[in-house]
Amino acid sequence: MSSKSSDSLKSLASIESWPVPTAAAAVVRADGAVLGGHGPLDHRFALASVTKPIAAYAVLVAYEEGAIELDEPAGPPGSTVRHLLAHTSGLAFDEHRVMAPAGERRLYSNAGFEVLGDHVAKAVEMPFAEYVRQAVLEPLGMGATGVEGSPAKDGVSTAGDLVRFLAEVQAPRLLDVRTVAEAMTVQFPGTKGVLPGYGHQNPNDWGLGFEIRGSKSPHWTGSSSSARTFGHFGQAGTFVWVDPVVGVGCVALTDRAFGAWAVGVWPGFTDGVVGELRG
Repeated sequence: MSSKSSDSLKSLASIESWPVPTAAAAVVRADGAVLGGHGPLDHRFALASVTKPIAAYAVLVAYEEGAIELDEPAGPPGSTVRHLLAHTSGLAFDEHRVMAPAGERRLYSNAGFEVLGDHVAKAVEMPFAEYVRQAVLEPLGMGATGVEGSPAKDGVSTAGDLVRFLAEVQAPRLLDVRTVAEAMTVQFPGTKGVLPGYGHQNPNDWGLGFEIRGSKSPHWTGSSSSARTFGHFGQAGTFVWVDPVVGVGCVALTDRAFGAWAVGVWPGFTDGVVGELRG
């Protein structure tokens, strides 16, 4: 995707009013058609936890290649690859410490994704960052993206690259469509937990590496977002979402840490995009 902004979706221009030094946003359909972009689309931003969906996609490639199984043991006793992807392994947020039995609570865990990265790296016999590059980034033409360091939070990318990823998750080429459908299906339904930045949610729906909006309130997407909306936001002031009902994916990247400013402007931004697309 070019670094040039496109004004075909006027709602994207609202990022200019965000209290951030730099922001870029874009919207893409399943067929890869970019419906609009605003801001420096080739600027590389830290992703923080928006790294997780990319890492999860690589894990699913490893699963389809037969290197791992979703229900094989990984992480704490009783935990599996599926538990780690769905934040139900019982591991603490940023510590390799068990807080609950596997499957009992939705404990959002960076540590869990780091364990997952190590597990896959051992299975495929290469560093996880290199596997992500070969399995996901290179095939999708995401040359400005890297997942070095923690697979939970150390990725960098551009809006131009992430529209390629969002087109892929809407119309998979790298994975069987049934695998992607499973990733966007609630795992361990009814599980309670805290959505970082938005408090306790009951249930706190999650798929395989992707958060599912469901009935959560408050939430970082819009009031017009469908319950089937899935994606992720990051503490770097970043988010990606796909709303299957509207039939688009959206990325917004900034260089200001998540906080009250984001809570205030993100839902209205999403409602603006969804409203414009619905006419």
